[in-house]
Amino acid sequence: TSGDLILRVSIAPHARFERRGDDLHVEFDVAVADAALGGESKVPTLKGKMLALKVPAGTQGGKVFRLAGQGMPRVSGGFGDLFAKARLVLPETLTDEQRRLFEELRATGSNTNSSSTADRAESEATP
Repeated sequence: TSGDLILRVSIAPHARFERRGDDLHVEFDVAVADAALGGESKVPTLKGKMLALKVPAGTQGGKVFRLAGQGMPRVSGGFGDLFAKARLVLPETLTDEQRRLFEELRATGSNTNSSSTADRAESEATP
């Protein structure tokens, strides 16, 4: 017999990737030392590969990097992008030397919550 066939398709969410149109979003780990000094981190792709990403010195947690062409296939051809959000990872346990170095860093006044940082951010946001 003839008639209409109606299909309802739903896509289950991925455990690691979020899809927004043709683009994918993912979080990746960055060691705190690499975020501060610059380094390299691995970013997962949907294909199961890990891409090496150069992380610039001073990278803050939450910074998003765009990896062009690493997203979902487009109907018109090509691929969307992969947006990778940095997640800073601190060591769970510190050696005595690491603890000493972190305490030394704290003593130098390197505090991202300082009023000078907040004042600078406010002045930059004010037209």
